Amino acid sequence: MSDHFRITLAQLDAVVGDIDGNAEKIMAAWRTGREAGADLVVVPEMMICGYQCQDLITKPSFVAACAARIKELADEVQDGPALMVGGPEDSKDGVYNGVWLLNGGKVQTVFHKHMLPNDGVFDEKRLHQAGPAPGPASIGGVRIGVPICEDAWYPEPVESLEESGAEILIGPIGSPYERVKYERERIPLMISRVIESRLPLVYLNLVGAQDDQMFDGGSFVLNPGGGLAAQMAFFEEQTLHIDFDRTPEGWRCREVEKANLPDDWEADYRVMVETVRGYFAKSGFTQALLGLSGGVDSALTATIAADALGPDNVRCVMLPSRFTSDESLEDAAAVAKLLGCQLDTLPIGDGVDAIEASLAPLFGAAPRDITEENIQSRLRGLYLMALSNKTGALLLTTGNKSEVAVGYATLYGDMCGAFNPLKDLYKTRVFETCRWRNANHRPWMMAPSGEVMPSRVIDKPPTAELREDQKDEDSLPPYERLDVILEGLIERDLSVADLVEEGFDRAEVARVERLIYTSEYKRFQSAMGTKLTQKAFWLDRRYPITNRWRSG
Repeated sequence: MSDHFRITLAQLDAVVGDIDGNAEKIMAAWRTGREAGADLVVVPEMMICGYQCQDLITKPSFVAACAARIKELADEVQDGPALMVGGPEDSKDGVYNGVWLLNGGKVQTVFHKHMLPNDGVFDEKRLHQAGPAPGPASIGGVRIGVPICEDAWYPEPVESLEESGAEILIGPIGSPYERVKYERERIPLMISRVIESRLPLVYLNLVGAQDDQMFDGGSFVLNPGGGLAAQMAFFEEQTLHIDFDRTPEGWRCREVEKANLPDDWEADYRVMVETVRGYFAKSGFTQALLGLSGGVDSALTATIAADALGPDNVRCVMLPSRFTSDESLEDAAAVAKLLGCQLDTLPIGDGVDAIEASLAPLFGAAPRDITEENIQSRLRGLYLMALSNKTGALLLTTGNKSEVAVGYATLYGDMCGAFNPLKDLYKTRVFETCRWRNANHRPWMMAPSGEVMPSRVIDKPPTAELREDQKDEDSLPPYERLDVILEGLIERDLSVADLVEEGFDRAEVARVERLIYTSEYKRFQSAMGTKLTQKAFWLDRRYPITNRWRSG
């Protein structure tokens, strides 16, 4: 029996539904492992079909196509190392979230996920059948336990593997990014598992964007006691060979050079860039379009798009009305010039006048109000959607989480668009993210380095410029206060009374809570956007649209 076991870890980006394309990536990783003398090659959870598949899993033809391609892989890898492939397996009881072990030209076994997540963005109890308590399989004389993703988060599956003779734990994972999730959950929980089981553990995470989620990689290996033996890169595909040695105390992984961890500001920004990049690449779009107002949100969105796609692939449009200041015109032009993006100017004044004139007989003597403000926003949306249709460029929308939370946006106006990179970023973090990007540049950024958003864009009072001398604070509390209230009500699930105890004004908090609930119908129709937190608007937070509950 050998005292050495080499594993090739392939941290890969899967495309949902692209079974053949994903299989090509798997085979490329397997060939790399074979050349390196690996005994086993491992790819992440549900790699053959991509993750998350949502209701594609309910289509028998889809599940059958995944299984057929995996069985073809078994034949292709018969003259080399064993291969673990994540993919669904159908049965009379339902569809399992499985990991197929291919060895010697056949399917040696299929491991089934036991603990099915059913919170946040996950809905696996509706889609999958829970497998039995897991047991290990022998590969080259080594007993490998396979806790699939959530199975590694709880002690019971790992305890079952340890009691049934597992010597090394390998977890194929599909865990999307959330701010500080690595430090808050992944590392502490996996350390608990290796301490409890006294077994080394491989945590192999998927990487790449899928809809609102960014699977951030960051795979690692822990030895018993919690020592970090290997740390793979975040946000990038990577193949790593790791070596285990049999010792009197059991198998131990040799330490290798470890990748650096980004801080929270870099991680958030990169996730926004990579989700835009991934959404465009996986949807078949190459050109982005957005309205550039001279304000901070559209400036940051343009910068994210330019970093993701390249400045030549980002078209900005300034749509001034009679309320647009010269400063806004100058600031929009400055941002586009610094980024190197195309900027077109399309005044909306004549169109607004024509619409108002056509509505005047029906409006009668009713005074001007938010109706006329929304006409401007909706005409901008019409122009931008027309340009999107005509050019084939995908429209990005630019609302931040603070605005999305309280409904400070216009349906069929500034909410038009297919994707919103700022949707989970509060306004106060927008300001700081702009400052971070001006001061930092990385190789994965395609836009120029240095200041790409002038300080005046970041520092001036936010305004929608839909009426004379309008400021956001005319309608909302200052963002420094609003965002703390929103974080309390949304991220922390506090009541109005809880926030009053923390020193906030009851009437102000109750008003913000009312705005959150009454804006649900807008969020239901809003563009999908990058998930950064545990309470991102869309799958993480699901509330009824008609709802009379108020905590105050």
